[in-house]
Amino acid sequence: MRYFLLVLTTTFPLFLSACSSNSGFDDLQLFVQEVKARPKGRIEPLPEPKAYQAFSYSAANRRSPFSQPEEIKLAQVEARPKSNVKPDLDRPPELLESFSIGSMSMVGTINKDGESTLYALVNDGQGGIHRVRKGQFMGKNHGKVVSINETGIEIIEIVSDGQGGWFERPRTLGLKEIN
Repeated sequence: MRYFLLVLTTTFPLFLSACSSNSGFDDLQLFVQEVKARPKGRIEPLPEPKAYQAFSYSAANRRSPFSQPEEIKLAQVEARPKSNVKPDLDRPPELLESFSIGSMSMVGTINKDGESTLYALVNDGQGGIHRVRKGQFMGKNHGKVVSINETGIEIIEIVSDGQGGWFERPRTLGLKEIN
């Protein structure tokens, strides 16, 4: 047993010295030195904190959400006298009544030889040109052509007043100059 202890005490320090050698860590120490040699970066300072602004919630002038809402009576709208104006809904619609007046524009006039009737040329907004005469209907609001001259078309539209009645509204479709 003494022999065993003697061998153990002499070989153990040899094993420890073999484990402590730096033979396998040269590349790691080189890497650490390179990292330490790099220029140091600058850390931006933290932004200044914004001052807290308290919100004042004031609901004193509002009703409580837990109480019943009060009934408000609406003022009666002053009734206008009913007019006898109304569109003829039984009449078959003409082609130009399928386009909005806002999308149409007058692009010229035609006066055929021997006729006293002046025709207007109207662009329907989709590339079509149509010949229009006095008395024809155009637009989605039952517009009737009442006069045509070289600078425009006068139209009377029949529009709902929102209360079950109708009223007449004049419109003018001016000549569009093409450059």
